[in-house]
Amino acid sequence: MRSSAATFSTSLEVLLAAAARIGADAPGARWLGDKQLLAAQRSLAEAKRSLDACASVLAGEVVRRSSVEAGFGGLARKEGFRTPEALIRGVTGSTAREATTLVRVGTMMNDADLLQNAEANGIDDPVGLASMMTEPWLAAVGRAVATGALSVAGAEAIRTGLGRPGPGVTTEDLTAAATKLVAAATERAAGTTPGGALDAEGMLRLARTARDDLDAAGIVERERQRRALRSFRRWKRDDGMTRYTWDLDPEGAALIDDVYDKLTSPRRGGPRFTTGPERERAEQIMADTRTTEQLASDGMLELIQLALDTDPQGVVGVNRPAVRVLVAATDLQERSGRGWIEGQPYPVSIATVERNACLNGIELIVFDDRPLPVNLGREQRFFNRAQRRLLAARDGGCAWPDCDRPPEWTEAHHIRWWERDGGTTDIDNGILLCRHHHLLLHDEGWEIETRDHDPLARFWLIPPRDIDPTQTPRPMPSKSPALNDALRTAERHRAT
Repeated sequence: MRSSAATFSTSLEVLLAAAARIGADAPGARWLGDKQLLAAQRSLAEAKRSLDACASVLAGEVVRRSSVEAGFGGLARKEGFRTPEALIRGVTGSTAREATTLVRVGTMMNDADLLQNAEANGIDDPVGLASMMTEPWLAAVGRAVATGALSVAGAEAIRTGLGRPGPGVTTEDLTAAATKLVAAATERAAGTTPGGALDAEGMLRLARTARDDLDAAGIVERERQRRALRSFRRWKRDDGMTRYTWDLDPEGAALIDDVYDKLTSPRRGGPRFTTGPERERAEQIMADTRTTEQLASDGMLELIQLALDTDPQGVVGVNRPAVRVLVAATDLQERSGRGWIEGQPYPVSIATVERNACLNGIELIVFDDRPLPVNLGREQRFFNRAQRRLLAARDGGCAWPDCDRPPEWTEAHHIRWWERDGGTTDIDNGILLCRHHHLLLHDEGWEIETRDHDPLARFWLIPPRDIDPTQTPRPMPSKSPALNDALRTAERHRAT
């Protein structure tokens, strides 16, 4: 085992050195002939498939060492991450989607390896093996990735298109379908069948067709599965914008499509020769200087605002959504500097702060050199709503270093524990932690200490000895940019 590990490490060093040389020599590619250029592209694609396969194997091993059974002793949680995917993102700098794909394909390869070892050792226990495998019908897919016959993206496409066993579709059916798909991909890549190599999108179409052929009568089940895939997701972009992705089944999409068409027609070629109020509205839309995408975005926001104004409790419950605008008192008084919208990474102008202060559903929080505490002593164990708002404004989200969970996904933790230390339910004794890091702190022996003499680095995280024998404190700076603005301004004033 040790010799295998040493061989792998040596191979990896050689590979990295070769990659560095290729990167340095890459500008010479412009002098290649057409055939040489395409041949080089194919060679690099083959190398990338091998590298991706290796990355998937490593991801699968991370998953194995981060098993649920291991609890907080698992690799991912021990390193301070909620999931294996989050750990891989932290190590590789990849996106959530890329990390998830590596984990899924790595799991396929683990299944394939388990099956291959069983066959090599003469173990004939299909039921027992299947119970140990995550998706046994995809073993052939994992094996194809390991040999370089199939890309990681192609493997994920087959997994998505085939789906899982269900009424009328057995594990054996999916195993046979997966084997045929791998064979088709291999033949196309080798040129033994016409059409050229299959990309991931082509593999996804073939896999979906294979599923339909297996279960032509299962319209109701596939409809249910599509509906189960509905989702509304949010991403923070690097440029300060926020992107929402809404996946809808055909029935839901029909309604939203109709709303979208009405918001943007006739801009997109809809009816123009109308009469009465519709004609006036059509002319207004045609004359509007906003783009079609801006029209649709503003229209959807107006619909949501209208629903909240009409029946907020019926739409979102008792607590009406509130946007919190944060600003340093000095900046607001001098009408200079900047403000912040809670949960957003980029600043807004003071003019925007002033405009929002007049709007319904907007809560303005102004900082001096520290947030004003709302202290309850030991009369109440849990932090109240007013305290939670101030903690959210002060901490800006989960205070654990490098955690990106926003305030609404956090819990208020007593720095001096309520039961163990007799801690009070005061702002100065509270800090926001997401559920994962709150559990990690309590279960694994982490501590938080306060240093009142340094307002810019007030809270420090103390790791347990098994993580860091020296227990070197780690800073927990506030993630609230408005508070940091106020503290820096106060520090400058004191210095002068």
